[in-house]
Amino acid sequence: MTHIVYILFSNNNGQFYTGYTNNLLKRLKEHNSGKVLSTKYRLPLILVYYEVCGKEKDARAREKYLKSGMGKRYINNRIKGHLKTIKKKI
Repeated sequence: MTHIVYILFSNNNGQFYTGYTNNLLKRLKEHNSGKVLSTKYRLPLILVYYEVCGKEKDARAREKYLKSGMGKRYINNRIKGHLKTIKKKI
């Protein structure tokens, strides 16, 4: 089974949310329907990045890294062009 590390961007407060799941579409629906407590007040959310991992252990480790200072810099550099497009639409 594959596991997916994902990053969501909140149009509401301009912040990111990082998580992992084995069913990305289902998890996105849960987030955007307000069923996830940690993102309930950040709606709407936009998927801005994801990575596929072969093992849950790898996905957890990658999620932890992406939440670190170095991981946040990596993501900002990786998606900065995409973020400019998103922020123009807000």
